[in-house]
Amino acid sequence: MGRLTTGNSPCGSLFLSEFRPLRPRITFGIEGSLRENLPIFERLTHMVYPGAVHSRFEHSLGVYWLAGEAIQKLKTYQGLELGIDRFDVQTVKVAGLLHDVGHGPFSHLFEREFLPKVLNGFEWAHEQMSAKLIDHIVDVHHIDVESEMIKRVKEMIVAGSEFALPKSAKEKQFLYDIVANGRSGIDVDKFDYIVRDSRACGLGCSFDFYRLMETMRVLGDEICYRAKDYLSIHKLFATRADLYRTVYTHSKVKAVELMVVDALLKANSYLEISSSIQDPSEYWKLDDTIIKTIETAPDEELQESRDLILRIRRRNLFQFCNEYSVPKDKLEHFKNVTAQDIACSQRSGGVLLKEEDIAVSNVRIDLTRGRQNPLESINFFKDYDSEEKFPIPDYRISHLLPTSYQDMIVRVYSKKPELVAAVSEAFENFQLKTYGVKAQVHATPEKKKRRF
Repeated sequence: MGRLTTGNSPCGSLFLSEFRPLRPRITFGIEGSLRENLPIFERLTHMVYPGAVHSRFEHSLGVYWLAGEAIQKLKTYQGLELGIDRFDVQTVKVAGLLHDVGHGPFSHLFEREFLPKVLNGFEWAHEQMSAKLIDHIVDVHHIDVESEMIKRVKEMIVAGSEFALPKSAKEKQFLYDIVANGRSGIDVDKFDYIVRDSRACGLGCSFDFYRLMETMRVLGDEICYRAKDYLSIHKLFATRADLYRTVYTHSKVKAVELMVVDALLKANSYLEISSSIQDPSEYWKLDDTIIKTIETAPDEELQESRDLILRIRRRNLFQFCNEYSVPKDKLEHFKNVTAQDIACSQRSGGVLLKEEDIAVSNVRIDLTRGRQNPLESINFFKDYDSEEKFPIPDYRISHLLPTSYQDMIVRVYSKKPELVAAVSEAFENFQLKTYGVKAQVHATPEKKKRRF
């Protein structure tokens, strides 16, 4: 389900006074031509998440606006020094507008859960597809835009991914820090979705990105921040981790995701869902409506997928059995737990579990840099009279900051309600075999085991 999805809030008008537009009225320049020719844009909607009424389309507009604000602030305070011109401003804004256009159906689910199971090791990323789609849009719709701008836009979009391209310009490297920051992880993409998703879910958000945008400064061709804003930046990463824990990877969210993935996998050979991922002229047609296509098709080959979607509609979800957090001393060498691992941990007697009866979700939550502290990658400055940039070790700020920066949570689900007890027992056996103790906090409730 990726980040958040479109849908109707169950809270009705109770929260209307709490929700205010995150952005003022937006006007477009050349990027308006790109947007107007984008049925691709209209497909960036997602499955319903209770309380969220926004889409990735709105997020893209938000990132566009914030990217413009960020570059304009740098131009206001350091424009002459940095040589920021109109071309730079427009390029950064277009990158913000189009940075997520390469997402597939259900966003990160398609990229991280579905495709790895059908591509046999072939690596694919939505950032790369965003770059391909941009070329497709410009070519097909004959948009009059400088080729150098498009080249820079694509570089900026993939800058924060493992597929980052060599930057065509040796100067103004700081421009690549604004939309998708591969150096420090602080960018306007996070500024938008963290605040937008927090508010939409009624979680509240005390992180103040306006403060960071107002006080940031370029030193040595890199965006740096005031030393006194260290804790504000830590709050950015901590809030993001909290969203992943409480919203994006909520146990019921993952149950629905697992079912959607199964439905897509079962339909893939017949509908050839994954066949268009290298062809932007076909890929843009692929969106969340693939579920409705499966659901309404009469074809016998799609029956298993239809049954799964019907279960989702009726809230007859895979049953969450239990979870545990991987011990800190085991994180470094952790390997994803599989359904086969759980099935093979069943003791003799009773119901015989099969691999296809079980679903496992290995949930990784971190502060954007895996097991490393992301603040170690950020440079700070003392005040505006200083020309020196420097990192800050966290022990010099507070002894209350975390010493571990990643959680790995293993969740197990029973695909059949009547097997909850058997799957729960096998999961406990797996923990005993792996760690010598039951790592889960509590046993699966007996009431849940007997419910069916």
